[in-house]
Amino acid sequence: MAEKHHQIVIIGAGTGGITVAAQLLRKNKSLDVVIVDPSDKHYYQPAWTLVGAGTFDYKDTVRDQASVIPPGAKWIQEYAEEVDPENNAVKLRNGDTLTYDFLVASPGIQIDLDGIEGLKEAMGKNDVCSNYVDPDYTWEVLQNFKGGNALFTQPATPIKCGGAPQKIMYLADDHFAKSGIKDKTNVIFATPGTSIFGVPEFARTLMNAINRKGIILKFYHKLVKIDGENKKAIYELTATDESNCIITVNDDNNVIHEEIVGTTRLTIPYDMMHLAPPQSAPDFIKTSKISHQEGGSKGWVKVDQNSLQNPDYPNVFALGDVAALPTAKTGAAVRKQAPVVVDNLLKLIAHKEANNKGYTGYSSCPLVTGYGKMVLAEFGYGNKRMSDPILSKLVDTTKEQWSMWILKKYGLPYMYWNLMLRGKA
Repeated sequence: MAEKHHQIVIIGAGTGGITVAAQLLRKNKSLDVVIVDPSDKHYYQPAWTLVGAGTFDYKDTVRDQASVIPPGAKWIQEYAEEVDPENNAVKLRNGDTLTYDFLVASPGIQIDLDGIEGLKEAMGKNDVCSNYVDPDYTWEVLQNFKGGNALFTQPATPIKCGGAPQKIMYLADDHFAKSGIKDKTNVIFATPGTSIFGVPEFARTLMNAINRKGIILKFYHKLVKIDGENKKAIYELTATDESNCIITVNDDNNVIHEEIVGTTRLTIPYDMMHLAPPQSAPDFIKTSKISHQEGGSKGWVKVDQNSLQNPDYPNVFALGDVAALPTAKTGAAVRKQAPVVVDNLLKLIAHKEANNKGYTGYSSCPLVTGYGKMVLAEFGYGNKRMSDPILSKLVDTTKEQWSMWILKKYGLPYMYWNLMLRGKA
């Protein structure tokens, strides 16, 4: 067992960790920055929606981790097992301990296949797929689909990019139409939520797309079990409307053969199913004192929502998916969070106050609504629309746009690999 001290320890070599490290070292090459991450690959996950729809190559979303580690940073290819903020220490799986002056927690989010009964057994076979797990299999499922119920759903937990489960649905609907099986298909979106999207300006456009495509929309449907052998999804009905009826859109005659079981449960048979699995903070974060110990944010890292600084341990910051912030967990959010974290760290290193409270919840969800169509949903805290001042002068991002599709497919990947991960954006 070895113990080593470093000025700045960053947990996670994903979007948040690499971006912060790159920006720090661009501002001060003499900083002692260590990144802890076990993976030898780095993934551009936003493109996995397009991979699942057959319009992007999976191999183009993957690069060697070593190629994105910023010059001057040290990479420790190991798992973090424990964060001990009382002793400014991070314990690694190999038995080593790293102590730090400052800690940046950005380990991302973990997939919890055990979070829904039957999910682990069903995932990746018998037409149950997920872009979060294997987007290539999603595309295989779509190509082999011959009609029936195409069920798209999401869990009640926070997830990476909350709009992703419906993006692949819109693309799948287009694919079914092009394949000549649209008239034999019921496309269903079942969500535990109360609306299709939290920002009204974008929700209206998405509802127009849903109605245009005839997608069957089910609110207050919380997935609790998958019967893979019989191809049935079991939901807990979390609410009804004022007349005690199930809240649904575009399914007046129950063409999908939804069946009520007992008083609060119902089943939906499927011929294919795409889902976003339950997700949570990594276990070593959940058990650390840097995370919320109770309440609705339990397990996620506690931070000031504007400065990204931990209120209990001022030398600890967090950003990205793992941070307990009331906004969407996206790479676009990281792009706005990273400069705030970096500025505050440099101020603390210079023995000044970490007074940058410049993060206002910005996140962006590129909502693909079909091949060649996309809505760029930009918003901040309180689900308030927050559009780029330059872009909004050129295009109405609340509408389905071909130009935004080009941005999604070509512009954003270029920005990610060549600007963001190099600390330039």
